[in-house]
Amino acid sequence: MGATDAFPESAAPVGAGPSQPGGLLDVLGVAAVMLDAKGRITLWSPQAEELFGWTAEEALGRYAAPLLVPAEHVDLVLRLFSEVMSGSGSWAGVFPVQHKDGSVRLVEFRNMRLLDERGESYALGIATDQAVLRRVERDLALSVRLVAQSPIGLAVLDTDLRFVMVNPALERLNDLPAEQHVGRHVREALSFLDTDVIVERMGEVLATGRPLIDQFTLGRTAGHPDTDQAWTVSYYRLEDPNGRVLGLATSVVDVTEQHRAATEAARARRRLAVIADASATVGTTLDVHQTARELAEVIVPELADLAAVDVLDTVLDGRRPAAVGRDGAARFRALAVSAAGETPAVRAADPTGELASYGADRLITRAVTEACPVLVSRVGEQDLPRIAVDPEGAELLRSAGLHSYLAVPLIARGEVLGTLSLYRIGNELPFDDDDAVLAVELAARAAVCIDNARSYQSERRTALTLQRHLMNHRPPQPTDMEIGFRYQPAQAASEVGGDWFDVIPVAGDKTALVVGDVMGSGINAAATMGQLRTTIRALADLDLEPDEVLRHLDHIAGGLDPAFATCLYAVHDPHREECRIAVAGHLPPVVVRPGRPPELLDLPTGAPLGVGGVPFEQTTVPLRKGDQVVLYTDGLIETRDQPIDVRLDTLLTLLAEPEQPLEELCDRLLSELRHGNDHDDVALLVARIGARGD
Repeated sequence: MGATDAFPESAAPVGAGPSQPGGLLDVLGVAAVMLDAKGRITLWSPQAEELFGWTAEEALGRYAAPLLVPAEHVDLVLRLFSEVMSGSGSWAGVFPVQHKDGSVRLVEFRNMRLLDERGESYALGIATDQAVLRRVERDLALSVRLVAQSPIGLAVLDTDLRFVMVNPALERLNDLPAEQHVGRHVREALSFLDTDVIVERMGEVLATGRPLIDQFTLGRTAGHPDTDQAWTVSYYRLEDPNGRVLGLATSVVDVTEQHRAATEAARARRRLAVIADASATVGTTLDVHQTARELAEVIVPELADLAAVDVLDTVLDGRRPAAVGRDGAARFRALAVSAAGETPAVRAADPTGELASYGADRLITRAVTEACPVLVSRVGEQDLPRIAVDPEGAELLRSAGLHSYLAVPLIARGEVLGTLSLYRIGNELPFDDDDAVLAVELAARAAVCIDNARSYQSERRTALTLQRHLMNHRPPQPTDMEIGFRYQPAQAASEVGGDWFDVIPVAGDKTALVVGDVMGSGINAAATMGQLRTTIRALADLDLEPDEVLRHLDHIAGGLDPAFATCLYAVHDPHREECRIAVAGHLPPVVVRPGRPPELLDLPTGAPLGVGGVPFEQTTVPLRKGDQVVLYTDGLIETRDQPIDVRLDTLLTLLAEPEQPLEELCDRLLSELRHGNDHDDVALLVARIGARGD
């Protein structure tokens, strides 16, 4: 078995006194019997009494042959006795012996001649029950065979935790031959493992006698220095039949494959969890920077210790991505960086918002030009300059302990938008192909969200440009009134576009006040608004009645996309001190008269423009000097958490406060009513009658 066969008596060195007896002789029940030269019994051990049934008093002085041997074997025994006593040698064998109770049993004998100081001869017989001996022999042979051929690693250690025996299986598991085990302490022989924990467990078993079963252990042996090996180890205390502690036995089972399978299953579950998390958390807004931050944060720390998202600069400009210029370099804009804890590697990444140019030799450039992942499982010195933006960044990555790197292109609808760069520093495992597959999946999902956000932001810029172009003219200030106004676009790209107001001079010193809201959003809504606004200006120049203006607008709106809009058209006549108003599905105006509470006018609502074939009604409202009329779109008062009646009451309350300059009033209304409600455009128009003529 490649080991010693006995426990060293390290606890009782030579000269230090007797050690505790072993228990094997007690198991065998070895009996000692001495005969004189005539065959009489002169010595009789207690074991002999147990084996043969005769007490010492009954046996001593009697001839052994007739006492112990059946009559048919007496002659043979006497001949064998003579041979031993004649000095021809010893005799060993199995012989039937007659017990005191009359039964006959087979006994294993070892007989030899002894001489005393006077030269007299004696015969010493050592005997044990053959059945007991054969059982012990079978057990020992079975134990030896099991230990030698077992696929389970087995070892025996003494009480000082030095190896006494190891079987071939354990030699293979530890990648160490038996001679590098036997005689060595656990700490010395198994230095590739966490021996502090092992010694603690062994000491506990030796002290308590309670076995420890299936203790999981990880380590790297000389034969597998780059990969973890896994074992389950059990510890048992060894005792002899008398309870004396002999040492410790261990059994070791190689569970590396099961551990790897379980690890892969756990990694697969984590991957699914990361994908599920990404589906729920990446792309929650139509903001490119926020989407990039969400992607970086969902990856750290599950997949990487550091993640950076960079997009091609042309992507943010709204132009078609162009990955590589004439010089082979690519220009990136850093959008997000996320790290698991503090690490100097963060300073090696481009600061968020900054522009960086990477040459064709850089891995991040390769990722976008080749449109495929770039994996460096083990980062070497030669790789750092190709990963970092400059030598200082390379030194920071080296000091941080970067050992694995992965760059994945962000591809949406066939276009490369940028890269996702992943770094492993604290995580000891290098990136592998499975990690690359997961990163590609996450990058693809995020790229679509980034592309959507880019498209929406581009649409928002276009819609805002169109809105500002249409609304950038300061309305005229009529001689008979003072005008206050505000236009505030929605923050979300998808909501920009449809609200407008206008102040139009009309023949006869009259003034048309207009406010409207196209149903829909984006560029189309802004374009429809522009056409309606231009049409209203043309109709106002014809000095038509408000209901007639809306009727013509309704007909024109039916051919637009989107086709529906709300509108309020009012014409103030300073000579008659009245205002004629027609409404197409719009919110009613508020009239504020000096010394009276603000009044929400009760007007026929009418159908929105574009419905077609519905007549509009006109209402005449008196407006005298000092009166104030407030026109607005629904973005000023509608919210998702309060009824519109409550919001209208709030508007009336704000307008009931003492008269203030119109600019301050407009700002006050927006700040009080618009707070936290930026999902829709707002158009606000306030006219104070007679103020300009004072």
